Amino acid sequence: MNILILSGSPRKGGNTDLLVEAFVKGASQKHHVEVVSIRDYKVNPCMGCNACFKNKDNICVQKDDMQTIYEKMSQADMLVIASPVYFYGLSAQLKAVIDRCHNPIRDTFKIKKTAILLVGAATLPELFDSILAQYQLCLNFFKLEDAGHVLVRGVKDKGDIKNTNALNEAFKLAQSI
Repeated sequence: MNILILSGSPRKGGNTDLLVEAFVKGASQKHHVEVVSIRDYKVNPCMGCNACFKNKDNICVQKDDMQTIYEKMSQADMLVIASPVYFYGLSAQLKAVIDRCHNPIRDTFKIKKTAILLVGAATLPELFDSILAQYQLCLNFFKLEDAGHVLVRGVKDKGDIKNTNALNEAFKLAQSI
């Protein structure tokens, strides 16, 4: 299976990156895994112009790196979303990519499974509720299978995640796929 991980952390080497690395170690034993660190790409927010619905081949009018990400998504059987949670939502960088999937090209993707990896500094029990609600809506709308999630609370500074069981959880989740 081809697994594409969209990692939305703007902080290189942070807790989200460590969680992604643990997932990759587990998944790459049986699958081809590619990580797209959104911070390495220039992706503008969706303008809502709907030109992609009218243009040949559903090409977006914006000239940025999203076309490269579309190509990677088109090859994926599974999509993993990984993000830090700064203010009860996905990172702005990752949200821009997701919003740009408001393009009919998404209907050509062969993605059947998804998983989500979230990291937040707060310890509130409801920290991830709004993200998980959006995630479930996407699962329902696109008829995708949820392969699981790892939700990590109380990690703020680089490396804090090493003091939790989350890296092991991500590794085991990936192995189970």
